[in-house]
Amino acid sequence: EMVKNKKFTLEEINRIIEMAWEDRTTFEAIEYQFGINQDGVIKIMRENLKTNSFKLWRKRTTGRKTKHKSISRISNVRFKSKNQK
Repeated sequence: EMVKNKKFTLEEINRIIEMAWEDRTTFEAIEYQFGINQDGVIKIMRENLKTNSFKLWRKRTTGRKTKHKSISRISNVRFKSKNQK
């Protein structure tokens, strides 16, 4: 669940927004670092971005495999040779 009433500094909010925009940074990574889940990240983005920027970000992140560790296979596959069994 989202951490209720957690107050972030402007610097922390800026870092969360920056991480949220990065395609390869998962919501889980943001949660690990800042203690807020995906809903919390969405709330911060909604409150701090202009409407069009927020909509663009949501469009980019919705269903994007690399934003979700559980459905992302990048780290498992990146260094595996095709010849390995």
